[in-house]
Amino acid sequence: MAVSRAVPNLAFRRLRGQQSPAEFAAAVRRAAREIGEQVACDARYIGRVEAGEIRCPNYAYERVFLHMFPGLGLSDLGFSARETVRGRRRTVPAGTSPPGASTTRNDEESDVLRRAFMTSGSAALAAASLGVGGPAVAIPSPRGTHRIGETEVRAVEDAVRRIRLLDDRHGADGLYKVAAQPLRTAYALLDAGTAARRSTEDRLHAGAGELSLSVGWLAHDSGRHEDARSHYAEALATARVAGTSGNAALEAHAFCNTSFLARDTGRYREAVRAAQAGLRAARSLDSARLLSLLSLREACAWAALGDRSACERALGRAHAFFERGPADGDPEWMSFFGEPEREAQEAQCRAVLGDWGRAVRHSHRATVLQNPHFARNLALYRAQLARDLAHAGRPDEAAEEARRVVDSLDGIASARIRELLAETGRVLAAVR
Repeated sequence: MAVSRAVPNLAFRRLRGQQSPAEFAAAVRRAAREIGEQVACDARYIGRVEAGEIRCPNYAYERVFLHMFPGLGLSDLGFSARETVRGRRRTVPAGTSPPGASTTRNDEESDVLRRAFMTSGSAALAAASLGVGGPAVAIPSPRGTHRIGETEVRAVEDAVRRIRLLDDRHGADGLYKVAAQPLRTAYALLDAGTAARRSTEDRLHAGAGELSLSVGWLAHDSGRHEDARSHYAEALATARVAGTSGNAALEAHAFCNTSFLARDTGRYREAVRAAQAGLRAARSLDSARLLSLLSLREACAWAALGDRSACERALGRAHAFFERGPADGDPEWMSFFGEPEREAQEAQCRAVLGDWGRAVRHSHRATVLQNPHFARNLALYRAQLARDLAHAGRPDEAAEEARRVVDSLDGIASARIRELLAETGRVLAAVR
């Protein structure tokens, strides 16, 4: 069956104007952050859109593009209507590839990548998080001397994004066990596969490492601390084994999570060292926000050690880095880190130091500023506020805030939130 070649998207190209594909991709990422979306747009994606290979964007990109160009519809942007793209099939003889297939594949809509998406674990994760039954599936496993290509790498990268999105909305408890399967398969690809290009191998290393951190965070947030420690260590090893400068970001992320976990499990000196190691790794990256988050991790660790002056110095650095604003080099996983999270982190420092009044003020600001899109974090900030109010001697307000948290927990499961509510209950019981 004949396959038509892609038609260049000239309308989209005109909208880019004098910007380079990389500059335009950065503008897309900034627009996504403005509306709470998560897209991994780069110059290659823009090139594929303009070449006509992506006939219709996925829903996240659609929302971002319509936000960037108010008053225009998909057709004005040069895209085809979704119903004319979705679900089309091609009949191809077994063992052959249709002519022009590489130019007609669509990121989200082609049959090949739809199968990769379904086997990346995202479908099962969604089912698990929403209470819908379904078989656990995984990223396609390597067979024999399988050569790793774009499809497998994208499946790993997509699994990372889906896990983060589901955690933002539902919390970790229902996702951890299901998410472990795509992680195992991603590392099996690293062990058994042969990448066609070094750039593909580097992306697979980075994707597997980020997937290990995402699964480790699910373990961390659901109270499986030893599992989390193992996953974080695996990600750090992956960053170092890859041996490419591009994995400084993965190394910094691994140290950031390790510091958080060490603090949560009472290893405060380790938490300080891990945060400082993350800061060293992040110095080569164009991301003041990452330096801010790592400084906050260090501040909280110093607070846990009772060193108020060291905590205040780290907080000062965190604020100075934060005020530099977002940058194109900000890692994709940091989409959660804005002013609400900064306020929540400082509230944690103040709480550990026993400054409950100041902790209340920062926790309250976190709840007011938080985008409802991050449902799990909003519930967490409210639970933190309830705990802080209870310790600050404001039991009636604490009880009311705790009730709000409980009422908002439909579809959200997080051991961290439960622990905060339990601590609030203990303090209120002692007061009464």
